[in-house]
Amino acid sequence: MEAFEGAVQRNAVNFSGGRTFLSSFKSDLKETLLPDDPFRHLKGRPAGAVAVGLLRYFVPILEWAPKYSLAKFRYDLLAGVTIASLAIPQGISYARLANLPPIVGLYSSFVPPLVYALFGSSTSLAVGTVAGASLFLASIIGHVASATEDPQLYSNLFFTAAFFTGVIEAALGILRLGILVDFLSRSTITGFMAGTACIVIFQQLKGFVGLQHFTTRTDVVSTLHSLFTQTDQWRWESVVLGVFFFGFLLITKLIRNKIPRLFWLPVIAPLIVVVVGCVFAYLVHGEDHGIHIVGPLKKGLNPVSIYDLNFESKYLSTVLNASLMAAFLALSEGIAVGRSLGMLKNEQTDGNKEMIAFGFMNIVGSFFSCYLTTGPFSRSAVNYDAGCKTQMSNVFMAICIMLVLLFLAPVFEYTPLVALSAIISVAMIGLIDYQEAYHLFKVDKYDFCICMSAFFGVVFFSMTIGLLVSVMLSILRALLYVARPTSCKLGNIAGTELYRDVLLYPNSKPLLSDTLIIELGSPIYFAAAGYLKERILRWVEEEEINNIADKDGHLKHVILDMGGVTAIDNTGIGMLFDVHRNLQNREIKISLVNPREGVVEKLVLSRYIETIGGKESVFLSIKEAIALTHFSLECNGHSSQ
Repeated sequence: MEAFEGAVQRNAVNFSGGRTFLSSFKSDLKETLLPDDPFRHLKGRPAGAVAVGLLRYFVPILEWAPKYSLAKFRYDLLAGVTIASLAIPQGISYARLANLPPIVGLYSSFVPPLVYALFGSSTSLAVGTVAGASLFLASIIGHVASATEDPQLYSNLFFTAAFFTGVIEAALGILRLGILVDFLSRSTITGFMAGTACIVIFQQLKGFVGLQHFTTRTDVVSTLHSLFTQTDQWRWESVVLGVFFFGFLLITKLIRNKIPRLFWLPVIAPLIVVVVGCVFAYLVHGEDHGIHIVGPLKKGLNPVSIYDLNFESKYLSTVLNASLMAAFLALSEGIAVGRSLGMLKNEQTDGNKEMIAFGFMNIVGSFFSCYLTTGPFSRSAVNYDAGCKTQMSNVFMAICIMLVLLFLAPVFEYTPLVALSAIISVAMIGLIDYQEAYHLFKVDKYDFCICMSAFFGVVFFSMTIGLLVSVMLSILRALLYVARPTSCKLGNIAGTELYRDVLLYPNSKPLLSDTLIIELGSPIYFAAAGYLKERILRWVEEEEINNIADKDGHLKHVILDMGGVTAIDNTGIGMLFDVHRNLQNREIKISLVNPREGVVEKLVLSRYIETIGGKESVFLSIKEAIALTHFSLECNGHSSQ
């Protein structure tokens, strides 16, 4: 016996359970809210240094501005001018999409980028309005205010929505609740963006055919019904001009794909379309030929709108609902874009800091006649391709927009609405990621269903319904994983000390016929306790039946590999007690392998460890558990004889 114990050394397991409830709670809370431990470098430093470090963390410009150089200035200036050429037509277009005065789109490209430059952590993100949020807010706010009958109230509610959206975003960032945004899965975003792109394109048919009155509903059935019941008002002049602009924009994208160094061509193409459209509409008096124009755009910087924010109770619930949904949409898009471009630069983008930056820029923007802004993919990709080095590219873009507001705004009043429709439609085509949908279909059918539920919900019902149905399906999937956690029977790979799933690795075989090894691969909560109990006992029964059939004797030992069980609740502990009693009645010993710290603490306090035989039943590895327990069982068997 002594020789055997020397050959197999037992490793100690800490059963002290020394952590108090408070220390355990603090540790779990820190891992949930501060998984990256962003303030670890401030530990042990003087109070003044800690204060400066915290200020630099929350105001990133204090970190990178002192290191700014002329070389970076040149790249940022070029990138800023480049994205400004895209921001001008996009700003006007998306404001029109939201049924707001076009000048508001330019306002929203001036103040928010300046605020983001102070608080943003991504060097590649370019700030601006987005089509999806513009249409989403219009569809909700349009239920309580009319953009045509009371445009001032309508605009004020948009500014109020931007304010509340900013408050929600900043609060999520300050409270480190970025985990909530993760409930918008990639599948949901893919389907939602594709569905939004489709209904935006259908909405633009109004501009292509020159209609003045159109449905305020966003579903495809209402849109097509409104379109084809007004065929007598279609204008062929508008159609021809729209097809020309649409074709030109598509050709520039195709050229960019063929010749990557001409990335700037589709960037300036929308501005070319606007300028050419303005000149054409002015020369031929477009309004007389059914080519509707934007109309007067007043010069001047953003007017103060802080006193226009509307908190009346009859509008408040609608605005809050719109703001909550819009906040999650804006955050999921902006953070995803920032992280994606950051990976290309090998930079770490802090999602919680981005939330704070988005929140502040929307709060400040709402005070200066701006509606919801985030980090759109189109502008950010152009910013990255143009070689931006720091957040200063947003400042240079804002300066360009400022010059337009001060001196050039009236020039754009002749912009044909059909030109804006063409710009929006081409931009939306890029959001329909059919390759990602096909990839989901091949890899994960459930994820594909989530994607399609968002897509069809948006297209045939509303953006809210599409998003909610998709999120509910995502949560249902997560709950199914909790209720039916992974577990498997393990076998030994011949000639090694490895134990793997017998279904995945057919060459893995039980090392001993009287020992069953089961791996529990996830937390054990109340929802999964009943399932796991039935699954473990079913494996035991199957093993006993097989042993009887093969005349290998009675099952004597069950080993539970607990390495994947990161947490357990009281119902889960009760399940383990039930399993132990059942196995005890069958004269089968149970052992645990590699339980986690928090799990061990609860099992010790509940006296489960004591019930199954004390610390002698808990092991570091499966090899150790098999060797020592088998030896112990053999000794007990001989002594009983």
